[in-house]
Amino acid sequence: MRCRFVAAERAAFPVRMLCRLAGVAASGFYAWLRRDPGRRAGEDAGLAGRIAAIFEASRRTYGSPRIHAELREDGVRIGRGRVARLMRRGGLTAARRRRVPRTTDSRHDHAVAPNLLERRFAAERPDTVWLADISYVPTTEGWLYLAAIKDLATREIVGWSMSDSLRAGLACDALLMAIRRRQPPRGLIHHSDRGVQYASEPYQAILARHGLRGSMSRRGNCLDCESVGAAWGT
Repeated sequence: MRCRFVAAERAAFPVRMLCRLAGVAASGFYAWLRRDPGRRAGEDAGLAGRIAAIFEASRRTYGSPRIHAELREDGVRIGRGRVARLMRRGGLTAARRRRVPRTTDSRHDHAVAPNLLERRFAAERPDTVWLADISYVPTTEGWLYLAAIKDLATREIVGWSMSDSLRAGLACDALLMAIRRRQPPRGLIHHSDRGVQYASEPYQAILARHGLRGSMSRRGNCLDCESVGAAWGT
């Protein structure tokens, strides 16, 4: 009975202290544990079931610290190390939530273009208004970034570029593809957000060289964002 008391309380208190209180030698307690593997296995089986239930209820997102806390709140005396061991044995690995990347950084010193569209997201003829944006796609190897140019009249993607990083030339490559494929007339309106990719000198130089008029959404205007998203079909 004294060894059972130490076993029940050892998750909350040091074993040597419990052994002194119960009048049991620590070596004797550990020897008792080794002589009773069936009891330990039975306890592990029951705990593994409770751990699995909590893990599934968390949509497979809880690791051993949070599951340990849940068990302690339910009055189960168990150490965090034992929880981690039973999770490893059961193949329970918490899914890591990916941090959503930020593709728009408007905190820069480049000049920004006026908003030439004023939320008029419609065009009667092709190659009169293009919309530019950068998005991302989750893959098993990380995020894949996609820069694209869309014709507002036809909703056709006329230029695109992909990369595993937000490199400086990502947006430029998409714009150059669109220009090569469509040969747009001078005066076409190119609309984007205020991100550094679109405000950068290389990007603006391409627009100027081909006579395209830059247009940018207003800072922090949710209606502009909603309109752009609707035009993109997102």
